[in-house]
Amino acid sequence: MVATTSPADLYRHSLRLLLDKDIPAWVDLWAEHGVMEFPFAPPGRPERLEGRDAIAAYVRDYPDHIDLHDFPDLRIHQTTAPETIVVEMRGVGRIVETGEPFDMTYIAVVAVQGGRFTSYRDYWNPQSVQASGLDFAGSGVR
Repeated sequence: MVATTSPADLYRHSLRLLLDKDIPAWVDLWAEHGVMEFPFAPPGRPERLEGRDAIAAYVRDYPDHIDLHDFPDLRIHQTTAPETIVVEMRGVGRIVETGEPFDMTYIAVVAVQGGRFTSYRDYWNPQSVQASGLDFAGSGVR
């Protein structure tokens, strides 16, 4: 993505990469010192990932655990800060290990600078993850 890409367009592109299971390209959308946070992370799971390398390590095996099919109900809200968006969405697919359905609602506060993610606060429900039988934090990644 080029530096002139809007935060909303960059976010939509990132979802397409997740659906395509192109994790290296998704990681490339991050600024070198980007920060990903999980304010509702259960005990023992990461609450904060600092830097592109830490984020890459966290999402590396994502497709081995969650087979995402779609992000329905996507709503992207502009804020008074042009580089920041608030996203509401669902991620649907299946849990690879069991074949059971995966359906998670997310709210994210995302900041972009120079065409790259610099901050991503992912507000997901850890009770839903635990109920699904997944043993990993946030979006289903170990």
